[in-house]
Amino acid sequence: MTVRHGAPSVIGLDLGGTKIAAALVAEDGTVLARHSLPTPATAGAEAVLDALAREARAVWAPGATAIGVAAAGVVDPVTGTVTSATDTIRGWAGTALADGLAARTGLPVACDNDVRAAAATELSGSRADGDGPGTTMIYAAVGTGVGGAVAVDGRMLSGAAGVAGHLGHLPSPEAEGLPCTCGATGHLEAIAAGPAITARYTRTSGLPAERLERVAARAAEGDPHATAAVTLGARAVGRALGGLANALGADRVVVGGGVPRIGALYLDAMNAAFSAELMRPLRHLRPVPPRGGPDAAVLGAAALTRTLPLHHPRTIGAPR
Repeated sequence: MTVRHGAPSVIGLDLGGTKIAAALVAEDGTVLARHSLPTPATAGAEAVLDALAREARAVWAPGATAIGVAAAGVVDPVTGTVTSATDTIRGWAGTALADGLAARTGLPVACDNDVRAAAATELSGSRADGDGPGTTMIYAAVGTGVGGAVAVDGRMLSGAAGVAGHLGHLPSPEAEGLPCTCGATGHLEAIAAGPAITARYTRTSGLPAERLERVAARAAEGDPHATAAVTLGARAVGRALGGLANALGADRVVVGGGVPRIGALYLDAMNAAFSAELMRPLRHLRPVPPRGGPDAAVLGAAALTRTLPLHHPRTIGAPR
């Protein structure tokens, strides 16, 4: 797609434990350019900030006015700081995300937690589609980790220290005794995240598998250990979401991230476990994918520049 020279736009960056995705987004929400690269998750916070700046430069065009970052971890959008994080990205907690990226790019930066940013876009879409202003929504993102966001009566919850919605750290019976990336044991992320499913397959089969996609391929070929690892992670997510739906009286449950995209085996197991947990008044409810599809996170990141404080660099200019 040709980008009109000087057309107003913003850059959306989605930072996960595995990948950084970037998009140049027009005022009307059209994605004008895309790029992605692996997250240097073990190289430290400065390397991650450098990679974010490279991604911003990869999609930048004249007319880009700001950068929105949807980032893994607990993010304080007022200070632009990562207040807490697991070890999925080494040394990420305490990072001055907004100031660090603004200094590297010369553009003002707004930032928030990655899943909450995507969920805010989903919530806006619900209103636009006539779901009503009082939507109570649970949004889960199952990928390298398990993140989430919760909106009650149309209002996105941040909670104390910004931790509301971190669904990956709910206790999960399926994960009993397993270490979580946060340092505790028995949390949902320890059995349901992509690396957790892959690790379980390796433990039970004795066979190496570098990525979840390989486990999914072996499940499709009939490997019982792969099938069991995938369906156990899926059921754990379904049970947790069903319980939350009961507790909150949810009228919309959204499940995104890379793990649900591995196919019907996962989705069927998750949906069955979810439905089995629901109280009678909610038995019509089913998890749905994000309206924005794979672009949900970068669109949510771009939208942050309109709704959250912008952290300005000392000198404004094009990305260096």
